[in-house]
Amino acid sequence: MNAPQRDIRGVLIAVSEGRLLLPNASVAEVITFSEPEPVENAPTWLLGRIRWRGWRLPLLSFSRFAGWSEEEGQLGAKVAVLKALGGNPKLPYFAVLSQGFPRLVTVSRAALAESHDIKELPLGIHSKVVLNDDPAIVPDLVSLELLIDKALNQAA
Repeated sequence: MNAPQRDIRGVLIAVSEGRLLLPNASVAEVITFSEPEPVENAPTWLLGRIRWRGWRLPLLSFSRFAGWSEEEGQLGAKVAVLKALGGNPKLPYFAVLSQGFPRLVTVSRAALAESHDIKELPLGIHSKVVLNDDPAIVPDLVSLELLIDKALNQAA
């Protein structure tokens, strides 16, 4: 007997040249962009660290990471604080630069389709999808966390 298929709540995060699709539960908070503290010798996609609730979170530009654009924080930019999944006590959260407020969406099996060959996906991208005719990227959060941790350790 098949269990009923359930819709999940998702969040579309607009970044330069694309959108990220994440489960709503992975987003802790959306805050206004403020200039991050630089991290010396960090890759260009690691914009620095921002302060949030007593933490100094690494701020990632996914557009730079993916090679889509040289996105910078600007007036009206937001930051999505994401819950880390990797279990690293030094990295319980990280942040992603967003162009405006992320948008809540309902993700149903009927409205979601993969749009790629698994062999063509770069590191940090779990899948390319289309949700209600909107193309989006589902990031590989665990890989991103490992890359952020590696970049921070090399910069230290």
